Amino acid sequence: MYALNLEQAVECYLEHKISLGLHFRQESWLLRHIQKQIVEDGRGDLDAIAYERWDNSIRDRHANTRRKWQQIVYNFCLYRRRSDPAAFAPDTEGFARRRPYVTPVIVEPEQIGRMLVVATGLSSTGSSPLRGPCMRLAVVLLYTCGLRLGELLRLRLSDVEDSGRVLRIRESKFGRSRLIPLSESAAAELRAYLDRRRALASAKADTSLLCNCCRGALHPYSHPGMQAALMNLFDAARVHDEYGRRPRVHDLRHSFALQALIRWYRQRADVQSKLPMLALYMGHASIESSAYYLKWVPTLRRLASERFEERFGYLVEGDSL
Repeated sequence: MYALNLEQAVECYLEHKISLGLHFRQESWLLRHIQKQIVEDGRGDLDAIAYERWDNSIRDRHANTRRKWQQIVYNFCLYRRRSDPAAFAPDTEGFARRRPYVTPVIVEPEQIGRMLVVATGLSSTGSSPLRGPCMRLAVVLLYTCGLRLGELLRLRLSDVEDSGRVLRIRESKFGRSRLIPLSESAAAELRAYLDRRRALASAKADTSLLCNCCRGALHPYSHPGMQAALMNLFDAARVHDEYGRRPRVHDLRHSFALQALIRWYRQRADVQSKLPMLALYMGHASIESSAYYLKWVPTLRRLASERFEERFGYLVEGDSL
């Protein structure tokens, strides 16, 4: 069997994996991105030099993300070696070391309020005529809907349904799609943004909801671009925890889940019966996945303790412990 060039090898590998029933969305994006980068660098194939250049370009990513991506490339290289024993494969000794997942920084409602004020005051630029409205809507949807950043960036105008009261999330993690009903205030924010967007940019259904401009054409925000913009917003609004730690963007998803739990306790709802609803809203297969986001913070501890005391306090004799 003759050796395939890089493009052919990538397509054959992806076709093989997808034929096995795998979605392979991230792998497809990553391998095609590397292939494009190699072509732009003027190199003919994935070799040690091309791999090192790519590996250096992702140094700013979390170690666990880097290791996952390195493993994806490694698996592709092993597949390629089946038909071409001389094909390059990276040394796994150079892979990033896994790190323990950090404790999330829970963002409080008043901190979100400061972020919205800062976002509203952002000035427009030639490449970002909707800079302020985009950042304001990004904060609102991430915090009130618990969206993953990738889900936010993949939203298109056609995903806005029921006059801005519902968002359709298409084939997100594990290939799941879901409908996200918005609160009245979040829906009002979305409609206000859409009014601004229609006045300044194309309103075709297949264009991205959040977009900027490049050479007169609309483009969706990139993952690194939106992440950097939100980090700047955290800093400008002085959002940090008691130890001075700045939140990660994904901490807004943690904060959404926790605030939902706190809200149910304050409404005196049956929290246990609500947890499956939270899992469904967040796109989880079970409440076990949602439990990862529910941290034992002081506010939640106090509310849970008060409810326990109301229900079973009479059983405790003597002074309160």
